[in-house]
Amino acid sequence: MIYEQKHPIIERILNNIDKVIIGKRDIAELSLVALLAEGHVLLEDVPGVGKTMMVRSLAKSMNASFKRIQFTPDLLPSDVTGTSIYNPREQEFIFRQGPIMGNIILADEINRTSPKTQSALLEGMEEASVTVDGVTRKLEKPFFVMATQNPIEYEGTYPLPEAQLDRFLLKMKMGYPEAAEEMELLSRAQTTHPIENLEPVVSLEDVRQMQQDVRKIYVDDTMKQYIVELADRTRKDSHVYLGASPRGSIALMKAAQAYAFMNGREYVLPDDIQYLAPFVFSHRIILKSEAKYDGISAEDLVQTLLTKIPVPVQRLVK
Repeated sequence: MIYEQKHPIIERILNNIDKVIIGKRDIAELSLVALLAEGHVLLEDVPGVGKTMMVRSLAKSMNASFKRIQFTPDLLPSDVTGTSIYNPREQEFIFRQGPIMGNIILADEINRTSPKTQSALLEGMEEASVTVDGVTRKLEKPFFVMATQNPIEYEGTYPLPEAQLDRFLLKMKMGYPEAAEEMELLSRAQTTHPIENLEPVVSLEDVRQMQQDVRKIYVDDTMKQYIVELADRTRKDSHVYLGASPRGSIALMKAAQAYAFMNGREYVLPDDIQYLAPFVFSHRIILKSEAKYDGISAEDLVQTLLTKIPVPVQRLVK
């Protein structure tokens, strides 16, 4: 990878998260990529590896409102978006906000609730607004959803449909810590949890400004062609039943812009696209049964396709 000097605000946030989450800076960076690109993250991993702490640390670092939604089979859409309640004293309906009305949202075990309730997140994730009783309410920016799901237990779960998976900018896994990292984790948590003493290091206004700055990062036509060719290859590959959508191409471009910004550049490089492509495209690809039987994963397929596409030569800055 080609790195420039890290953006100072990004460095402050990452260093702050490191006080709570040990050895997962790459996951913290990818979370910030999604946040700055105004996208969302699906985090798939087993319980207890720090998914909730990652989201809480991110929220505390920027003094953002944090809301947690525990998805269960009996959860209703109104439990997510909010509902209108009649006030007999005022003789009018009053809207009670749901937990989606926050800056940083943890949608915990999203595959444990019904598709109807899962879909309650869709409008918020895609349009940054929710509609209740015919009234559309805008969500405050920044608005960032990190959804988690357990890949091991399938009983009593509802797999996310392709249309909803496509709404997530990135999909990633945290994994277990190394032995030395877990020892450090035990030492830090012996008396009090580090999250309790974590202080904000940036403001929400800083985050909003960075989101605007990310949109200005230059993407040369050669980089756009590189993204389009990769997406097209996923649709034509013999192992693939359904390839990456045009929304996936847009997601990869926006993620690359955010990653370039975080690394102190004003333009996107092929390295940015190569690094991010497996996280952006893999959950948007449906493999044929034969490919799964052969042990081929979507991540492996994307990496293979990247080796077959010539790396473009880019004009640095317009």
